[in-house]
Amino acid sequence: MDATDMGQDLKSILVDEAELDQRLTEMAAEIDRDYVGREILLVGVLRGAIMVMADLSRKIHTPLKMDWMAVSSYGSGTKSSGVVRILKDLDNDVHGKHVLIVEDIIDSGLTLSWLRKNLESRGAASVQIATMLRKPEAAKVEVDVAYVGFEIPNEFVVGYGLDYAENYRHLPFVGTLAPHVYGG
Repeated sequence: MDATDMGQDLKSILVDEAELDQRLTEMAAEIDRDYVGREILLVGVLRGAIMVMADLSRKIHTPLKMDWMAVSSYGSGTKSSGVVRILKDLDNDVHGKHVLIVEDIIDSGLTLSWLRKNLESRGAASVQIATMLRKPEAAKVEVDVAYVGFEIPNEFVVGYGLDYAENYRHLPFVGTLAPHVYGG
C-alpha cells in the first residue's frame, strides 16, 4: 500500500520512506558507537514497533538479541488511556543485560516511563530508549530518550507500524488521516 492507495483517507505525509531509512541508518550508527564491547537486548514494544525494530536491527552492527513485549494504553481510540497493561511479557530474563527499548512513538510518555521502571526493577544493567517518533507537546511525564528519529506535532499519525483501529500499520511512511476516517 502506498499514498495513492489511500485515496481521500490520507491528509498528509509527515515523514516519507526515504527519510525514515536515512534516520534509521544514523540511529544505528549512534547505537553502535554507544554500545561498543557490549551486547544489546532490543526490546520491541508490540505491535507498533515492529517496523522500526526490524529495520533498525538490520542496520546495527553491534551484537544483539531481540525480544518483544506487548503493553497497551490505547484500546481502539486515538488518545492514550494512561493505564498500562502487559499483554505479552518478555521471553528472556533482562537481569544484567543492556536493554534498548525500541518504540514507534512517544506521546504522553506514561507507558514508556512505566516500562522503563519495570525493566530496571528486573535488574537490567542499563535501560535506554530508541523511538522513531516523539510528540514533545503531548508529554505528560519527562522520559529520557537516547535515540529519537523525528519530533512531530501533536497529531494522530499512522503508518510505519502505527495504526488506527488496526489499519494502516503497513504504510511505508508516517502520515495523518483525513478527519472523516476517525470522526475527528
